[in-house]
Amino acid sequence: MKILIITDAWHPQLNGVVRTYEHLIEELVRQRNEVKVISPNDFNHRFQLPGYREIDLVYHGYKTLSQIIATYQPDTIHIATEGPLGWMARKHCRKNNIKFTTSYHTQFPDYIMSRIPNWLVFIKQPIKNLAIFIIRKFHNSSSAVLVTTNSIKKELEEWNITAPILPFTRGVDKAIFNPSPVDKTHDLKRPIALYVGRLAVEKNIEAFLSLPWEGSKLIVGDGPDFQKLKTAYPEAYFVGKKSGQDLATCYKHADIFVFPSKTDTFGMVLIEALACGLPIAAYPVMGQQDIVTEDYLGALDNDLSIAAKRALTIAKNTAPENRHNHVVQNYTWEMATAQFLEAQQTTLNDA
Repeated sequence: MKILIITDAWHPQLNGVVRTYEHLIEELVRQRNEVKVISPNDFNHRFQLPGYREIDLVYHGYKTLSQIIATYQPDTIHIATEGPLGWMARKHCRKNNIKFTTSYHTQFPDYIMSRIPNWLVFIKQPIKNLAIFIIRKFHNSSSAVLVTTNSIKKELEEWNITAPILPFTRGVDKAIFNPSPVDKTHDLKRPIALYVGRLAVEKNIEAFLSLPWEGSKLIVGDGPDFQKLKTAYPEAYFVGKKSGQDLATCYKHADIFVFPSKTDTFGMVLIEALACGLPIAAYPVMGQQDIVTEDYLGALDNDLSIAAKRALTIAKNTAPENRHNHVVQNYTWEMATAQFLEAQQTTLNDA
């Protein structure tokens, strides 16, 4: 199959969307599909998103996009993001009667709400309603919307998204993310609570950093709030971006994984942490409650401090291999790719 993926999020960004499609494309090619990615890197007219300098947004790119699509002549088109490039792709497909699939990766309504200051609380709900309207308009034109969990599917249905909503899970590289031992002779004071991800307001990281904790807090990642958080919480250890084996080593050095976000649709870092044997401490919200489904996987509580203490008890009383085996059985890139290809077949059947 000749597949075209159009995304506003791509290299040099490092986030869940980019990592998802990196792994997906690798598996698609391994299965002898041909894949092309159209990203902001293919356009001259783009600007940096205020507050997120690593994110480029495209403008005046419709003609170029249409030319690339016409030249490539894909069997199927998948629009990964609802950014400017995604809207241009949607316009091209609708104008030319081309079927396409989409994905819902980010809780944009909640994401936007988190960035509105409290003194403007009176506009939060109207803004959220507008965001839901935009999301509904974008995805209802697709042949299928790909989502990570049943909770997200139910929410989209409540928003009156009428396009078919299909599963699109995630996976881990089990050769890297596993509970194999590492040298801890020069480790931080234990117990170590770890966070991995972007350092930005929507991730709610201060809920973790402000927790009372007798051991160490290890923060892996970068983002617009890096310096502010590092200055405000000097007792925490900020080590910047990590990937591959370096990232896996950070997981393996820790005792629990704390994920304070309330706006993620999944959180690939959750299954990476579980694959390395770490129990999760998080809020009982969408994404987390779909992943932490067994007692030995972690603890969910509206009080993050309680969740962290329970996760530490779980770490002491259960085998890390149990969490790793759970991930290997339920989250693989082979599964994700099969789901993705099934959705693409939907567009071929509709054509």
